[in-house]
Amino acid sequence: MGWNISHGSNQYGEERRSYTTISNLGKHLENCLSGSDWRKIKPLFGRSSGDPKSVGPREAGQIAGILRTAACNRRMPADWGLEALAFASAADRAASAGEPWTWS
Repeated sequence: MGWNISHGSNQYGEERRSYTTISNLGKHLENCLSGSDWRKIKPLFGRSSGDPKSVGPREAGQIAGILRTAACNRRMPADWGLEALAFASAADRAASAGEPWTWS
């Protein structure tokens, strides 16, 4: 099982990742971000349930910036940095379109 995240880059306009991948990315993000920034994205990347989640366009834009910061951090492994950038791009697309960024 996994997440279908809107505004992604695949042929369905999604980013599809397993729950395990999101959990592992969350651990790397937590290690690379300030406590304040981590708390802002923890509802998405530090979740213990598979319940659908949606964030508004403004919040998606803020999350995109946080993810880009983490992706460029020297403590972020390169492959996980690319994952963070993929999510940042999806969040940016949602924000630019003025649409909610949905996780289901």
